[in-house]
Amino acid sequence: MGRADAVNRRDDHPPLARAELPADTAALARYLVGKIVVRKLPEGVASGRIVETEAYVVGDAAGHGYRGMTPRNRSLFLERGHAYVYLAYGVSTMLNVSSEMQGIGTGVLIRALEPLEGIPIMRVNRGIERLRDLARGPGRLAQALRIDRSLDGLDLCREGPLWLTSDDHGLACDDHGPGEIGQSTRIGISKDADRPLRFYVRGSPFVSGPRSLNE
Repeated sequence: MGRADAVNRRDDHPPLARAELPADTAALARYLVGKIVVRKLPEGVASGRIVETEAYVVGDAAGHGYRGMTPRNRSLFLERGHAYVYLAYGVSTMLNVSSEMQGIGTGVLIRALEPLEGIPIMRVNRGIERLRDLARGPGRLAQALRIDRSLDGLDLCREGPLWLTSDDHGLACDDHGPGEIGQSTRIGISKDADRPLRFYVRGSPFVSGPRSLNE
């Protein structure tokens, strides 16, 4: 069986079991690096390997759950493994994964993906050709996978329009598996900005952010 056949087999995309997900936000953010986001669309399946995440932990002034539950952020308070999707600054959609026990209000922002399959779909969704820029950043990846608020609250540990899976085959666009996981402060925040809660694949061209944070 060829590589393309392997990546397109449906049984290659079993959802992550919730029991596999660490019940600590920072640990989950690190754990999700190297896992795969799968998006089922009418045109086919598109997916990408997670190469960058940020954790928003308990007591974190930069987190959306810091001041408690609201109609906007209630998905963040679901049991770990659910999608929290919101619109940032009225422009960019962001995909987050709820990260602890129900009622806690913490999450992991998926910041960047390495495209794996459905790349022509992503190119149409983004309106660009350059592979590196299809999902390099949280707004770009949401646009590439056509993630919107209709997916807010979705169980990412169950197959559906959007879910998380493992990369058991080690597939990547450049035929190399994930490298060493780096850690840095988070990007684009002003509160609790000095916390080292961003995790990324060192040396990946698909990671977002300034070079100084990716070394």
